[in-house]
Parts: sequence; C-alpha cells; structure tokens
Amino acid sequence: MSPEPQKIKAKERDEFRELLLSRRTLLAGDVSNMSDNALKKSTVSNGGELSKVPYHMADVGTENFEHEFTLGLIENEEEELREIDEALRRIEAGTFGTCETCEKPIPKARLKA
Repeated sequence: MSPEPQKIKAKERDEFRELLLSRRTLLAGDVSNMSDNALKKSTVSNGGELSKVPYHMADVGTENFEHEFTLGLIENEEEELREIDEALRRIEAGTFGTCETCEKPIPKARLKA
C-alpha cells in the first residue's frame, strides 16, 4: 500500500503557481493566434476573396474541415485555460492540492500532471 499523500507546502504551492501561470501565458497566446487566423480565413472565404478564381468544392471542404478543426482546438485550449484559472483561484484560497470531493490531499505526481 502506498503512503498517504501529504498537503503541499507553501514553496511547492508557489512552484505550481509559476507552472500554471507559464502554461496560461502559452495557451492564451495560442488561442489568440488561432482565433485571429480562423477569423481571417473566415472573412476571406465569406466574400472577401482576393482573387476572381472560383474555389473548387474539394478546396472548400478542406477549408471547412480546417476551420472546424481549429475551432475545436480553440475550444479545448479555452477549457484548459478555465481549469488553470480555477487552480490559481484554489491556490489563492489555500485549497489547492486537496480533492474537492473527498477533501483528501492529491498526490504531488497527479498535481504535476
């Protein structure tokens, strides 16, 4: 049987905060870039065409797939941002590292994951 997980110390909490803030900054930049690119592509394909050459149906399908795929990535990363914000809120409240359901300490390896 593995040893019982212990509550995290203030130094460890600060390390987790820094990791979360770093990840948040990276994701926020990714989401912003993907949103800008998806919006630009959407504008071009919705009448802002730079050329009079008609689109081939396969090209339109590929563009639609890429647009939907990008929107899915944005949605996933926005969900991760919400989870990071919630973890940061728990750090500030002093409850980070404790399971919200059973109120037992969460193993540090799981927190790092």
